[in-house]
Amino acid sequence: MSVNTPVRSILVYVGLDLVGDGLIKLPFIRALRDAYPDAQITWLAGKGKSVFAGVLKGAVAGLIDEVIERTDIGVSFSEILHNPLPGRHFDLIIDTQRGALASLVLHRVAHRDLISPFANFVLSSLKPSRGYRLPRNLQRQLFDLLEIASGHPVPTPTGITIAIDPATLDTAARLLPGGSCYVGFAPGAGGPAKCWPLENFIALARIQLSVGRIPVFILGPAEAGWDGKILAEVPGAKFPLQQDEIGVRSGFAPELTVAVASRLALVVANDSGSGHMCAAGGVPMVSLFGPTSPEKFAPLAERVSIVRAQEFGGREMNLIPVDAVARAVNEVLADSANADALPAR
Repeated sequence: MSVNTPVRSILVYVGLDLVGDGLIKLPFIRALRDAYPDAQITWLAGKGKSVFAGVLKGAVAGLIDEVIERTDIGVSFSEILHNPLPGRHFDLIIDTQRGALASLVLHRVAHRDLISPFANFVLSSLKPSRGYRLPRNLQRQLFDLLEIASGHPVPTPTGITIAIDPATLDTAARLLPGGSCYVGFAPGAGGPAKCWPLENFIALARIQLSVGRIPVFILGPAEAGWDGKILAEVPGAKFPLQQDEIGVRSGFAPELTVAVASRLALVVANDSGSGHMCAAGGVPMVSLFGPTSPEKFAPLAERVSIVRAQEFGGREMNLIPVDAVARAVNEVLADSANADALPAR
């Protein structure tokens, strides 16, 4: 097929989408819609749920036409014997995964063209140029697949943007009024292995408090009850999502976290959905990595400093010393003009 052939229907396959995954993929989804403004775009989560059918549904309104979840594609080899979407036909299928099973199953779906990075694009009807190597960065991988499909370059964005309604921005301004330098901390993550010890976040927050910065902790539902322990050791810390139970009342909407993050001078975060939400607020980041790859999952922030456990002898997050992160905080803030006196935006 020529890349100039009209594409009226598109199927995009992913394994699943957690909040962090979804935020990373948002710029790709916007670029996909820009490339194919008139196409019917179906998003297929083959191994679980997708936040685009839940908390990020509003963020993809007008960009994705249909979300299909929990189809068990890529789970069992018996799937190869059946078409998982009988009666459906797509002009273009984009397989974002590299696993053999899902790619073979997707090949059974009625289609005109399929792009899959599995086995150096062996199943793909549209292929990259000879010698191409898939990049490690997840977002760049997605943009490369779109470039192959469309035949046009797709630049990597410098950040993530989410439309925030004025009422939510007003709420964030009330929670964190202007006139102070707020430094944020997002101590949660999808699993304990990705978490820098809470006591280290507390120690770092105390350092910020000692130099006149106000620590702000971004705590989600998985971190319920942490505010009491933190406040006992960091008097003066703020917990905007816990204030008046606004996080609970909003369902911990990502838009609220993004709006709160936009009030901060900097955020220190694990590799987590909260970290990506803060990056979407346009805030400089210090991002902490251990068992996961920053080359693949680093937050899309205009200014980001990566601190890796491997720099200190291993993959365990507790190997990252507090003073190393404190130095990174000061360096990133120093890159922002008059950062120590920076009022909340």
